[in-house]
Amino acid sequence: MASKKGKILVVDDNAGIRSALKILLPMYFEQVETIASPSTLVRMLERFQPDVVLLDMNFNTSINTGNEGLYWTGEVKKMAPDVEVVLFTAYADIALAVEGMKRGAFDFIVKPWDNDKLVETLTLARDKARRSHPERPQIQTEHSEGSMFWGNTPAMKLIRKTLDKIAPTDATVLITGENGTGKDVLAKEIHEHSLRKGKPMVAVDAGAITETLFESELFGHVKGAFTDAHTDHLGKFEQADGSTLFLDEIGNIPLHLQAKLLRAIQNRSIVRVGGNEAKPVDIRLICATNMDLERLVREGRFREDLYYRINTVHIALPALRNRREDIVPLAEIFLRKYAQKYHRNLEGLDSSAVSALESYGWSGNIRELQNCIEKAVILSEGSLLTVQDFQLCEHYSEHYSERTEALSRDVSPADEEKKVREAIERANGNISAAAKMLGVSRPTMYAKLKKYGL
Repeated sequence: MASKKGKILVVDDNAGIRSALKILLPMYFEQVETIASPSTLVRMLERFQPDVVLLDMNFNTSINTGNEGLYWTGEVKKMAPDVEVVLFTAYADIALAVEGMKRGAFDFIVKPWDNDKLVETLTLARDKARRSHPERPQIQTEHSEGSMFWGNTPAMKLIRKTLDKIAPTDATVLITGENGTGKDVLAKEIHEHSLRKGKPMVAVDAGAITETLFESELFGHVKGAFTDAHTDHLGKFEQADGSTLFLDEIGNIPLHLQAKLLRAIQNRSIVRVGGNEAKPVDIRLICATNMDLERLVREGRFREDLYYRINTVHIALPALRNRREDIVPLAEIFLRKYAQKYHRNLEGLDSSAVSALESYGWSGNIRELQNCIEKAVILSEGSLLTVQDFQLCEHYSEHYSERTEALSRDVSPADEEKKVREAIERANGNISAAAKMLGVSRPTMYAKLKKYGL
């Protein structure tokens, strides 16, 4: 069999069909994703960047055109003209499928399908897509533990543009951001796109090294330098020779040790503890901190000369609450990861879960989101994660309870139900609009609707 190439996105509300294609298509194509509804199609086009969309023509809900396949064919071709659409249709819809081809679809496949015909058609569509846009980069669909999720916010796009410029250089980089924003992941990304990627990056949690071991850990020591120094020890600077040295939590280094670090960075050489020979080191330095170094400099707790030495290029990672459009795609990545890890048959997030995730503050950022999704996957019972599953996450539960109580405060249950009903009526059933009228979050609104059976 020839090497597998191409990315296929299957959109079909029939779970059996999705399961069958998830078995068949990976034998012929490099990457295959399936979704149950076109409601997430736009997000998948941006994230997955398929060559071909295999699109069912009819779903559970109706579209004003009379057929969802025609509508979404047009939408795909508007959003991504180089992506080919193959329509999945029943015998009765062949006339509509032909109309779909007039609107830009590549071809159609009739259900029940012939495997050889299906693979042949998708292969031809893939080849056409790649001829029309051969330079499109291949995007990794699974978010591994060490890979960067860029998303689509302006801030992250700017950071990615900056990375493309600085990665091939040896410029020293300072990464700042709250805990859990992915500073270590960005450091690894810079290294993996650098000319030093042939050697592993050496990472050090500078704040976790005790003062007595600081010099030994970073610069090494010679045999006999102190009581337990039974052999020579290679420090992190020498281990990173020819590669990248990542100093995490650099703001936690005590002031009196900063001078020694500055000297090694300036001279690009070290002297092992107990030794007297200066050893040159060829490193690319990346530092990270969640602290405000400029404030620490003003307060005399961080050396100004060290600050400028490590701050050739400064990248500030945004908090997750400031990139809300990335919350759900990240959650879906973690959901797939933990569903596979814990052998759970989960298809995604329902609308209540989406609203809950988007409205929460995520003070722990991506790390908190990942932890919350893992807990929800472990303890969930249905095929979709719901807002109730996230009540199992401690911090979300506290936030959720506070918001629910806010609507109930000084209001009797009867009056509260009346207010909720009135808001829903005035908003014509729009949950988000009704929540705004009442001054509560969407998760709170969903909880009230469930409470009163609305």
